[in-house]
Amino acid sequence: MNQKVSKSDFDVIVVGGGPAGMMAAGRAAELGAKVAIIEKNNKLGKKLLITGGGRCNITNAEFDVKKLIAKYGVKGKSLYSAFARFGVEDTLDFFHVKNLPTKVEAEKRAFPVSNKAEDVWKVLVKYLKDSGVTIISDSPVKKVLFNKETNLITGIKTSKQTYTAKHYVIATGGKSRPETGSTGEGMEWMKELGHTVEESDPALVPIRLHDDWVKKLSGVSFKNAKLTVFQGKEKQESRTGKILLTHFGISGPLVLNMSKGISELFKYAPVNLELDLYPDMDLGTLDKHFLELLGKALNKQVKNNLGSIVPPKMISTILQFTRINPEITTNNLTKTDRMKIVRLIKVLPMSVSGFLGEEKAVVTSGGVVLNEIDFKTMQSKLYSNLYLAGDILNFDRPSGGYSLQICWTTGYLAGENAAKSN
Repeated sequence: MNQKVSKSDFDVIVVGGGPAGMMAAGRAAELGAKVAIIEKNNKLGKKLLITGGGRCNITNAEFDVKKLIAKYGVKGKSLYSAFARFGVEDTLDFFHVKNLPTKVEAEKRAFPVSNKAEDVWKVLVKYLKDSGVTIISDSPVKKVLFNKETNLITGIKTSKQTYTAKHYVIATGGKSRPETGSTGEGMEWMKELGHTVEESDPALVPIRLHDDWVKKLSGVSFKNAKLTVFQGKEKQESRTGKILLTHFGISGPLVLNMSKGISELFKYAPVNLELDLYPDMDLGTLDKHFLELLGKALNKQVKNNLGSIVPPKMISTILQFTRINPEITTNNLTKTDRMKIVRLIKVLPMSVSGFLGEEKAVVTSGGVVLNEIDFKTMQSKLYSNLYLAGDILNFDRPSGGYSLQICWTTGYLAGENAAKSN
C-alpha cells in the first residue's frame, strides 16, 4: 500500500489513517485537492478492522437529529451544524453508493450485511485510491511544525522526512487499543500547538468484579437484563440492555455504556451492582411465570428444572446462593424456597473491583476541547490551516455506532473544507 514519495508540497495532508482520516483524505481528493495521508502503521484502518468484534458497527440508524444529539450528552449540541451537513443518512448513502449494503440490528446499530469490518475498510481504501490520494504508510509522525506568529501549521515531520502542505487535518484518535496505533501522540501535539486538551480516560470499558460466581460463568449472556448501580445504600442509576459475563467480570453494550459513570463513582467509594434477569416482570408476575414453568415437570429434580428460567450454566450458582437442595423434586419445593429463587434472579449481587484499561477500551474520553473548533468546518480556531477530526475531539459517546459516526461526519467536513480553502 505504501508509495514512494519525494518531498513535495500537497494541498492537504491528513495525519492518521483511521476512519476519520480516510474519510477526510478521500473527500478532499474527491474535490480535486492534491492529498497525502500519513499513517504510522504499515496499513490504514487497523482499529477499524477490529471494531464491533470484527463486524464494524458503522453507525447508529437514528435519523431524528435531536435524539441522536442527546446520545452524546451535553457536548452533543456542538454537532448540530456538523450533522446537518453530513449525518447518519449521508453515511449510509456513502456506503450504499459504493456497493456496501447495510442492515440495522437491535438498538438501531447499523452493520454491513456481510458482518465483515474488512468490507468497510475495502470501501474506504478504494475511495482513497480512486480519488488519487497518496498513501504514506509506515511513517510515524515525530512533530507537527508550526509558526505561532502567522498562526499556521508549516509541516509534518515524520521518522523519514518532512512533508508540507497548504492545509492539514489531524485525525490521530485517542488512546484506546494502543496496539492499533492509538497511543495519544496527537493529544501531545495539540498541547504543543496551544490547544486545550482534556485528559484522556478509558470511556467504554469492561468492568472487573470481585465475584467468583460471575467469572465461573464466562460466556453466559443476557439480551435484556437490567443493571442497577449502588454506592453505599444509595441507588445511582439503572439501565437495561445486553450483558456478557466474562472471566474477569462483565462486558457487553450495556456495561460499556455505563462504565464511565461507574468508574467516576468508584474513584470515591466502593460500588455494588444488582443484576435483574427479568426486568419486564415484577416479583409477582415472575413468580407466576416460574410456577407455570415448574408445573410442566413436577417430578423432576430442582437442579434439572431450573434451566427453564435461567441459563443452564447458572443453575448451580442459583442453588448455592439460595442453599436449596438440588436433589429435591420440584413438587417438594416450598413456596419460601421458590421465592428465594425468584428474588435472587431479580437481584443478583455483584461488587466492582476495577476496570480494564486503555488496552481494552472501545474509545477514550478526553481530547481537544470543543469550543476551540468551528464545527461548521472542523477548522481550528487557533490555526487557520488546521482541521481536526475523529476521536481526538473531546466527546463522550456510547457504544452502538456513535463514535464512528463522529469520525465520518467530522472527517468528511474536515476534508471538504480543507480542500475548498486551497
